[in-house]
Amino acid sequence: MEWNDPVSILKGVGEQREKKLNRLGIFTLEDLLTHYPREYKDRSKLTKICQLEMDVESTFIARCKASGETIRHGRFTFTRLRVSDDSGEVGLIWYNQPYMKTALKVGESYLFTGKLQNKYGKKEFAVSEWERIGDHFAGGRIVPVYPSVEGISQKMLRGLMEDALGQLRGGLGEDLPLWLRKENHLAERNFAIEQIHFPNTEESFYDARRRLVFEEFFVLQGALFSLKSYLEHEDKGIVMKKKKALKDFLKHLPFQLTNAQQKVLWELVKDMSTGKQMNRLVQGDVGSGKTAVAMTASYWVIQNGYQSVLMAPTEVLAQQHYHSFSTVFGPLGLETVLLTGGQSVKEKRNTLEKVASGQANMVIGTHAVIQKGVEYHKLGLAITDEQHRFGVRQRGALNQKGVDPHTLVMTATPIPRTLALILYGDLDVSIIDELPPGRQKIDTMAVTSNYHERIYNFIEKQVHEGRQAYVICPMIEENEKLEVQSVLNYTQELQHKLHGCNVQCVHGKMKPKEKQEMMNAFANGSIHVLVSTTVIEVGINVPNAVIMLIENAERFGLAQLHQLRGRVGRGREKSYCVLVSDAKTKIAKQRLKALVDSDDGFVISEMDLKLRGPGEFFGTRQHGLPELKIANIYQDMTVLIEAQKAADKLLKMDPFLSQEVHQGLKAKFDHFLEGKSLEI
Repeated sequence: MEWNDPVSILKGVGEQREKKLNRLGIFTLEDLLTHYPREYKDRSKLTKICQLEMDVESTFIARCKASGETIRHGRFTFTRLRVSDDSGEVGLIWYNQPYMKTALKVGESYLFTGKLQNKYGKKEFAVSEWERIGDHFAGGRIVPVYPSVEGISQKMLRGLMEDALGQLRGGLGEDLPLWLRKENHLAERNFAIEQIHFPNTEESFYDARRRLVFEEFFVLQGALFSLKSYLEHEDKGIVMKKKKALKDFLKHLPFQLTNAQQKVLWELVKDMSTGKQMNRLVQGDVGSGKTAVAMTASYWVIQNGYQSVLMAPTEVLAQQHYHSFSTVFGPLGLETVLLTGGQSVKEKRNTLEKVASGQANMVIGTHAVIQKGVEYHKLGLAITDEQHRFGVRQRGALNQKGVDPHTLVMTATPIPRTLALILYGDLDVSIIDELPPGRQKIDTMAVTSNYHERIYNFIEKQVHEGRQAYVICPMIEENEKLEVQSVLNYTQELQHKLHGCNVQCVHGKMKPKEKQEMMNAFANGSIHVLVSTTVIEVGINVPNAVIMLIENAERFGLAQLHQLRGRVGRGREKSYCVLVSDAKTKIAKQRLKALVDSDDGFVISEMDLKLRGPGEFFGTRQHGLPELKIANIYQDMTVLIEAQKAADKLLKMDPFLSQEVHQGLKAKFDHFLEGKSLEI
């Protein structure tokens, strides 16, 4: 077997199981073995039946005494059987697993994990996991617990890991040079992969984890350093002139740029005047005015005889930008066009002709702007909005639509500056750290579900006074059907509770056209209350919406909650954000308090990193930021600094990784950049 073989090569992985593994991002054996555990359970301490405590998770070995029996009660089934060890016996119970009646053989020994409970007048052991002794036996050791989806059990994942490790044992290639491993005291790769899944000792686990964390950081930093070095070496950006046009445009704007916007704009101007290709990230909190800076830069590029393109992550956001740019550029005689997947063939053909001929000065769209068949007349500036929704590959594809156009990426995801400099090693970073005058302060409060009636009355009152509200339901990662049902059920509940209010919902499974229609209806005021998952996190601007109600707020990251809060407070009326959570843990309370106490996105994101780790920035739904499978930027900062130094040292020794010994690393860097060549 090879590292890049499909996971279906393993015994027991048929078509249906493969599809479920694919949902976890597992397509190859490499994907499987780098699907690292999210936690570990210590099964090295086995309990005797006589020592079982009520409601405490325990693991014990026992022999099956007799065949099981299944009892049906309404829609539920209860499967029971009795087992014993040398200290006594106990009854086991499984809920809604009738197949367990015949799964265990009388007289054979098994390992059982679960809790002793007292339900329905009986003391029984509710089994969460079981294993036959000798069949990938996990007793007497630390066992991994993996991120999973419905239909893929922990037992199944552990079995697949053991199978893959057995087939590949000792055969995993080593990409890190020996000198680098010795200098940084790193374990060998085969050892690290085996011990991260099934550690023999605590020490071997820490050695394995350190090696894998270092490697992730090393590839991340090395690839970004290489790309930045390559771009700087190229030294062939388009030189923009006509600075007077900039001043004329700023006079034309219906508002004055803040000092922070002006500072960032002149950083862009300086970049585009030097003859080097600009690669700049502009960070700014929700409502800080990034679009105005992008619009000014686009106007300047257009006055220099080039086109500008802006790529947005959703059709809703693309429509919003199209409206903003058209309103300002139209009276100046500049044509702005929209290009999205939802357009008719005729609309698209007409738009493509304008783009190719140069009639379209400003192009705005979704990822449709980078599709095959989109030809630009003379592209000078490529802008990506909400950078965290796009990967390096998509950013590169947009860049390649012209001859060395300047690149501007924008994000409202507040990332501390030190972290941004690490994450975007290939980009220069600018921050708009000031809000325009007139932005409303949003009153934020964290309450329990006991406040629902008062909240609903408040929403009703606001709607009857002519205003609108958002209601956000949490995303349910492992069950999309349940997530949609949750939104639909809550919408129906609110339709009954909120009298005189038109309550509708949007969710991720709706077709783009349906979603757009619903968003438009909310924007024009015909829908009063919009229930949604975080589909509205970016891309909708409704100044009349004054309430943001977020249910189960503890399930969201602070940076995400802050962005959701930024959807209100856009008009003249007082706005409110209500965070509902019944979570009782200290960290959950600290996190929500941070949001109540601060409206500074960068302060909030720093707090999120401290309290929760970088999952907010590296979740599976955030495709643009590099996916770190095991490293934690905040907790592993020391290793990150070591990896940065090592990457810098390697690239000084061999800038373009042309030496034979570095070919494996070069392939990894190229893969990370997804095809963006480092060749000169």
